[in-house]
Amino acid sequence: MKLVITGGAGHISKPLAEKLLAKGNEVIVIGRNAKNLEELVAKGAKAAIGSVEDISFLTKTFAGADAVYTMVPPNMGASDWKGWIAQIGKNYAQAIKANGVKYVVNLSSIGADLPEGVGPVTGLHRAEKALFELSDVNIKNLRPAFFYPNLLSNVGMIKNIGIMGTNFGGQNLKVVMVHPSDIAEVAAEELLNLNFKGHSIRYIASDERTTDEIASVFGNAIGKPDLKWVVFSDEDALKGMIQAGLPEEVAKNYQEMNQSMQSGKMTAGYWKNHPATLQKTKLEDFAKTFAAVFNGKSEAVLH
Repeated sequence: MKLVITGGAGHISKPLAEKLLAKGNEVIVIGRNAKNLEELVAKGAKAAIGSVEDISFLTKTFAGADAVYTMVPPNMGASDWKGWIAQIGKNYAQAIKANGVKYVVNLSSIGADLPEGVGPVTGLHRAEKALFELSDVNIKNLRPAFFYPNLLSNVGMIKNIGIMGTNFGGQNLKVVMVHPSDIAEVAAEELLNLNFKGHSIRYIASDERTTDEIASVFGNAIGKPDLKWVVFSDEDALKGMIQAGLPEEVAKNYQEMNQSMQSGKMTAGYWKNHPATLQKTKLEDFAKTFAAVFNGKSEAVLH
């Protein structure tokens, strides 16, 4: 099969492309930097260098594809982050329609069932909507949970003030988490089988734990068994993110997303459509990575 993968050599797209290549497929990987794709090219992939903001480039690259994997790359410089994410979804939809592509596996997020109030995931809701307007295309919409690597933002906080936390948490809140490699596994399964019809949604999670449990597991992994998770006010969380270097637009979106996590609104759809099985990477597994990063071994980020 001819499969087009967006996301370059990212933490999901790279292992996904490797799995597809291992099964003998023709794999085209879209990225902005040819050097970042050299390892995949050495394994047999074809690199398509360009921007997902360029509809003509996408249309040319999607030509003849049996299926495409779509994801919206990060853009920390967007003045309207939600709007930018939505536009990329529209770009994909236009290129898919122009080529008559029949199968799409799209990376979205938990909370994308909600039209407003979930930060950048609001943009993913709009991107989903653009794709779902393609009535003659089979679309598997993946809605993974909170990415484990997002928790690495706590490393500096632990080192500086001895706590971890943000504006969600508490003993009554279960955080649904997932590892990027587990998402890649699910995406590969869907792309290799192509047995989905119409428009469908699949939720993906690896573990479900309270923030107190997260702090305890990570604390034990880094030799700080008394580590606590502190729930910040929305104002303090926003200030902290901006002080850490995030652009205000991005920080405000994360603040909003975290508010929806705290209220339970963002994960309500997940709990209503709970996956039959969770993926393999548990919190204790990722704690080893967290400890490696905490101890200065940044190369271990996603291993």
